[in-house]
Amino acid sequence: MFKKISFLITLIIFAFGFLMTGAVYAEEEISIAMIFPSTIDDMAWSQAMYDGVAKLEDEYNLKISYSENLYDAVQVGSALREYAPNYDIVIAHGAQYQNIVDDVARDFPNTTFAFGTSYNAMHDNVYAYDPNAEEGAYISGVIAAHLTETNIIGIIGPVEAGDAIKYNSGFLQGVKSVNPDIKVNIGYTGSFGDTIAAKQMAESHIDAGADILTGSAQQSVGAIRAAAEKGKLWFSTDIDQSIVAPQAVVASQVLKFEEVVRYMIEARKDGIYGGEHLPMTYANGFLAYEFNEELSHLIDAELEQLVNELIEDFKSGELEIEIE
Repeated sequence: MFKKISFLITLIIFAFGFLMTGAVYAEEEISIAMIFPSTIDDMAWSQAMYDGVAKLEDEYNLKISYSENLYDAVQVGSALREYAPNYDIVIAHGAQYQNIVDDVARDFPNTTFAFGTSYNAMHDNVYAYDPNAEEGAYISGVIAAHLTETNIIGIIGPVEAGDAIKYNSGFLQGVKSVNPDIKVNIGYTGSFGDTIAAKQMAESHIDAGADILTGSAQQSVGAIRAAAEKGKLWFSTDIDQSIVAPQAVVASQVLKFEEVVRYMIEARKDGIYGGEHLPMTYANGFLAYEFNEELSHLIDAELEQLVNELIEDFKSGELEIEIE
């Protein structure tokens, strides 16, 4: 009888300990807060980050919070200071947030901050992420040069600075590497989120003879719709935008923010909270290139092989794009 009771007590203690261990593990969540200049469903820059973090939710038991459409410096600063003491990682997803991150991060050394695009990490608890947008843009330019029938291509940029310059330069060089006689018309709307202006500019490019279009920023959705309506082709960046117009989007450069954030999470486990510039490249797996299966008939075996070779050249460092 004594042995049976002892065995039962041992089982109860073991079970209780297991449940307690599981409860403790469940509570060891990692908290991430994000601040966006647009919405998390913008099919571009902000959604790329939000979706990336969401992919890690179950793997790391994440607690996720976010604020959308924050432009005003006072509002951004208040949001950062509200998040900072309560979250492990705070991401201010825009280059325009740099000065505010610089100011707030110094007051919360145990919180990891991140922002981009930038190369300036500023503090030991700040990451600056920086997509090499020119890499995928170059690949898209090469494909576009093979597909154009009019030898006229249009680019719709937001503002003539930062990522837009990198993307446009890479795309232009990709086109010219195949056929220097192709005409590439570049325009800027002066806004990141003006979808109406982007659509109007796309229509102007089409009226000028362009049969292939590309561009960056949240405004791209408007331009993609114009391309689809006119039966033209589009090349995307930031996120796979084929869902917007499956009949128009040939391929997309995809920013793998889940890998960027994974890097930050793993570094925190080792007591590293920032202090590093994180370029996003094919070499480190922070960039990817994806084709739209519905338009796969446009990409023959030879062209697909060329794309794969270009990606390998980027990974090895054999191919580097200088921004012009």
